[in-house]
Amino acid sequence: MVNQEKLRRDTTVDPEDVARFDRLGAQWWDPDGPMQALHKFNPVRVAYLRELLARHFSSEGHKRDWRSAKALEGLTILDIGCGAGILSESLAQLGARVTAVDPARRNIEVARDHAVKAGLSIDYRCASAETLVAEGAIFDVVLAMEVIEHVSDVGSFLRLASAMVRPSGMLIAATLNRSLKSFAFAIVGAEYVLRWVPRGTHSWSQFVTPQELAKALRAAGLHIKDETGVIYDPIAAKWRLSHDMDVNYIMAANRPV
Repeated sequence: MVNQEKLRRDTTVDPEDVARFDRLGAQWWDPDGPMQALHKFNPVRVAYLRELLARHFSSEGHKRDWRSAKALEGLTILDIGCGAGILSESLAQLGARVTAVDPARRNIEVARDHAVKAGLSIDYRCASAETLVAEGAIFDVVLAMEVIEHVSDVGSFLRLASAMVRPSGMLIAATLNRSLKSFAFAIVGAEYVLRWVPRGTHSWSQFVTPQELAKALRAAGLHIKDETGVIYDPIAAKWRLSHDMDVNYIMAANRPV
């Protein structure tokens, strides 16, 4: 059960959203269940992260081939708001040393169980970004994928997340743009017409524009390195990268040395 009183003390955590995702339990891993949209979305974000991170962390002494099965070997990655580990497992399979946190206890229980069955070693913790910052945790990469639109204070959350990025490290965020198009597609279309995600999963007022996200990342001392849109291709029945950032988008930033 989610400890609501503790969540209220963690300033960036939204207790209602945490409780909503906590109730999903093992349904997280059902490709035809409530998280089916995330399962379909995962391959494109993994491919993006794989190439971006392999290229960024290549050096003369350690060239990384982004096409390699272990393209992310040795990188320490923090996955904030990991849910039941759909992205975390993909990154661990690529060789990364993954720490994954989520304030919903049931999510972490399901994630740990699934990782054991998959033979993967992932450090899952029922915790918030505040907890790890207080511990002085530092990572090569900090991920905030599909989580920014669920926190109570975007600026504070990004300052916390950025504080855990080492010099020359990266923070990557994927979220939803606050536009009329996103209201039509992500709220009306995805929740009410197509029913890709449960109703009430998103609140349009919590969506963040690319300009707002970039400003917050720069204020946290990071430099914007890359940004891309992600759209659904109904003909191919899959997600792909695009110049269109009106609905879904990803932004990457690095901490200068």
